[in-house]
Amino acid sequence: MRRTVQRRTAIAFTALMALLIPSLPAAAAPFADTVIELDGATSAEGIAAGTGTTFYAGELFTGDIFQGDIRTGTATEIIDAPDGRMAVGMKFDAGTNLLFVAGGATGMAYIYDIETGESVERTLAPGFINDVTLTPQGAWFTNSAAAELYFIPVGPGGEIGAVEVLTLSGPAADAGDQFNLNGIASAKGGRVLFVAHSGNGEIYTVNPETGASALVEGVSVPNVDGILVQGQRLWAVQNFSNQISRIDLANNFSSGVVEDVITSTGFNTPATAALFGNTLAAVNAQFILPDSEYEVVLVPARL
Repeated sequence: MRRTVQRRTAIAFTALMALLIPSLPAAAAPFADTVIELDGATSAEGIAAGTGTTFYAGELFTGDIFQGDIRTGTATEIIDAPDGRMAVGMKFDAGTNLLFVAGGATGMAYIYDIETGESVERTLAPGFINDVTLTPQGAWFTNSAAAELYFIPVGPGGEIGAVEVLTLSGPAADAGDQFNLNGIASAKGGRVLFVAHSGNGEIYTVNPETGASALVEGVSVPNVDGILVQGQRLWAVQNFSNQISRIDLANNFSSGVVEDVITSTGFNTPATAALFGNTLAAVNAQFILPDSEYEVVLVPARL
């Protein structure tokens, strides 16, 4: 079982992230929560909810995929990815048993059949392909170095289509020299997209037909990474802040209010999270203080 880290990619990514590390603010008293070790992982970043209590997590610098269970508290590697791959944000489609994985600095999207381990690749763009969300029509990916989103159509039988590029306008198009578009989520059957902008610490809505974007007013989320949306609630994982903010959104998504901030003694730079009922499963990326064990931390979602 391969455990060799892709060191050139790791060095480039670490240098990029070092530009973003702020002085850490004092946090409120955290909760002590359940921690699930990704046994054998040498890096981590993405997580996706599977069926029931199953989750999938990715090894950032090798692209390997783990399958775990929040009920049993265990996780094991199920996909030993080919050399040169990465695994950043990810989402699972239970209807097709496909796991969609953002390929980071490779500029790729990887789509795995969880039952067979076989995969399909799609070239998206240079930069850093950071996260993915699913809609009834297919998968949308972000690029942290470009004001674009990438759409891969998915047929009812899991047929993978050709890549489409959506150029953004408005505030979400602020690429600059910073690490920008990061997490992505969808609402209203894919008619509305949400994107997180790490450099600006803001959340935007995006029209998936035109690329026009608008600020979700009243919401400041420094160090925002992965995001989740369910109904009128949005969870924003704030990696270097070691917290997750729960935001109540206005009916038209034009504004929001941070109603709760979730912390944990188990957090070590959480990057992304998956929702299981009233529980969040957040994966520790350990960008600041890496140690020899990478984990998924279970915390209350504060519905």
